[in-house]
Amino acid sequence: MTAALVVSLAPSRFIAPAWADDPMSVVQGTVNQALAVLRDTQTPLAQRQDKLRQIVSGTFDFTEMAKSALGYHWKQITPAQQQEFTAAFVAFIEDSYLSKINEYNGQQVNFLRATNDGAQYSEVNTDITQPKGEPIHVNYRLLQEGGTWKIYDVTVDAISIIANYRNQFNRVMNNSGYETLISDLKSKQAALAASLANH
Repeated sequence: MTAALVVSLAPSRFIAPAWADDPMSVVQGTVNQALAVLRDTQTPLAQRQDKLRQIVSGTFDFTEMAKSALGYHWKQITPAQQQEFTAAFVAFIEDSYLSKINEYNGQQVNFLRATNDGAQYSEVNTDITQPKGEPIHVNYRLLQEGGTWKIYDVTVDAISIIANYRNQFNRVMNNSGYETLISDLKSKQAALAASLANH
């Protein structure tokens, strides 16, 4: 599962991908290049992490992901807080999955099908084979904006990553409010960033 998440969520700086023609091409191009980096154990870890950021940057719709993760609370915070939360959420996701890069141990990805829901939405189904055990079902949900397909959610064995975060964030927002949520998120991201810097 770790490999699935590392491959799925390691985006950063915006560089439009060359393969952004259709949903399947977006997912295949991103995943295949990411897997090549994961397999390259000879390159120093920091360089591999940076390569992953470069490969998948521009493929994920960060604003939509942050908005969805915060749920109905998104409209309750100011535009400045929305920008602050988006930046903190992206940094947290990025560092949380890059920190698991060394746990990759040879999994393969099978690209199964792409299913469109109208002209704007699509889902690409993949299976990640394990050295032992059943394959992991990883589905990428994409949204077309301005002629470009971008990933806005990933499900792992039918569990939405964004919905999982939304449940956690809603509890904090309901119990303690935005300031506690953003403080906790920044604190966790800073700890992850420090850990990455020490590898």
